[in-house]
Amino acid sequence: MPRPAIRRPETTPKKKKAKREVLNLSYYVTYFFTVLANKLATGASRLYLKRFGIGIIEWRIMAMLAIEPGIPPARITQVIGLDKGAVSRESRRLEEKGYLAVEDDEHNARRKKLSLTPLGYELHDQVIQVALERERRLLSDLSEDEVDVLVDLLARTTAKIPYVNEYDPGSTAAVKTSIRQRRNTIVR
Repeated sequence: MPRPAIRRPETTPKKKKAKREVLNLSYYVTYFFTVLANKLATGASRLYLKRFGIGIIEWRIMAMLAIEPGIPPARITQVIGLDKGAVSRESRRLEEKGYLAVEDDEHNARRKKLSLTPLGYELHDQVIQVALERERRLLSDLSEDEVDVLVDLLARTTAKIPYVNEYDPGSTAAVKTSIRQRRNTIVR
């Protein structure tokens, strides 16, 4: 059964407070996404810096280059959602450390292609074991079926990001939030 959308606060007879909506964090999905992303990234970055001398953004770039060798920086930005400046800055760091090679794209002189070097693949192969163990620990209380459902739900919600990000309450396309969508707020 869905949680109540709105919780009505008690009002004191002496002083009436204006009622306002506030987030109900225990049911606000975006809160959980944010906490998971921030805390996992912070923990991973701290560990990867300590053990391997790279941060989380460097690791994300390396992981993407292992998946798709020889891609332009714009592809990394597109797939992982990293800022273009961060990809450029961290790619330079990886190149300086000898983990990444930059080549000109034979089809477009203005575009570069990034690839891991043999040293980069060696580091990737070490870090991925730690990343997979961290994921295993995160999901350890879930059954295989629950993990499958979670991955499906995450993929479907991730696919909605462009739709969510196009919303502008000042535009003519803005639509009132439905009651079903408002269950993540309470009134105070």
